[in-house]
Amino acid sequence: MASGGGDNELEVSNKQVIFKDYVSGFPKESDMYLKTNGTIKLKVPEGSNGLLVKNLYLSCDPYMRNRMKKSTDSLVPGSPIVGFGVAKVVDSGNPKFKKGDLVWGRTGWEEYSLITDLQTLFKIEHTDVPLSYYTGILGMPGLTAYGGFYEVCSPKKGEYVFISAASGAVGQLVGQFAKLLGCYVVGSAGSKEKVDLLKNKFKFDEAFNYKEESDLDAALKRYFPEGIDIYFENVGGKMLDAVLLNMRTYGRIAVCGMISQYNLEKPEGVYNLVHMIYKRVHMKAFVVFDYYHLYPKFLDLVLPHIAEGKIVYLEDIAEGLEGGPAALVGLFSGLNVGKQVVLVAKE
Repeated sequence: MASGGGDNELEVSNKQVIFKDYVSGFPKESDMYLKTNGTIKLKVPEGSNGLLVKNLYLSCDPYMRNRMKKSTDSLVPGSPIVGFGVAKVVDSGNPKFKKGDLVWGRTGWEEYSLITDLQTLFKIEHTDVPLSYYTGILGMPGLTAYGGFYEVCSPKKGEYVFISAASGAVGQLVGQFAKLLGCYVVGSAGSKEKVDLLKNKFKFDEAFNYKEESDLDAALKRYFPEGIDIYFENVGGKMLDAVLLNMRTYGRIAVCGMISQYNLEKPEGVYNLVHMIYKRVHMKAFVVFDYYHLYPKFLDLVLPHIAEGKIVYLEDIAEGLEGGPAALVGLFSGLNVGKQVVLVAKE
């Protein structure tokens, strides 16, 4: 529904996914609700250097769970969920962007958003790939995989690499980067379907279902009889503890995420840290913003690999903004197969 206004200002209804209140334990669909009675003017307010965008794709990512807790970087109860997405510029108050530009970065879970913080926004220059890729392989998860693997892990050909949550948005890429470099790669995931994907689609050397392993230390010794050079950490908890028993001397651990801990009221302890001393293990945490300056270099590496079919990417696309809450909550029980995306509107 749209109504006209002065100066060609069109006003449209703006469906939104609203964050209800701070969450403890596992998030539920009822922690969010759909609001359809708001309207928005399709024009940037006078004097603003922001952008008015139409959202096309939204990204569901595990880190969003932490923003549902009360903290300095929390989501705001009663306001739309905020995350990464792909959008089309409807109106611009900024000389760097013009109407019709495609962008990816932080946006609201709504049909239209006014974006005033443009520091986390990238203009999309390459449109010969699916636009949804900018929520994943060419967006935040892709840059996370690139920064964590190449910058934190300093990988070398022939090294032994282990990735947890390996079929997710980041893990599937880290594994493929490692294989292209000539590493031996093993991933863990939570279902037979995902294990098969890791071995057959993403060409991991081996993969296992952690839910079927009563002894994670024994499982890792089975796949890494000589130990692990690089561990890309997405899970935390018992998996991290088992990995610490299996690291090789001068091994590296990139701490990207700890999805097993996000919904616990009391986080699990890690007991095998002393092994870091014996093996002189380097363990470093990072966030994607640390590597924003490398985005052009990242694209130079990954775009040719996509074009040549050397890197493949799997997405799980939910249709419609109303499907967003279920898609986001599903991450924490492993319902998604590949990168979870919400399609809001076709361009």
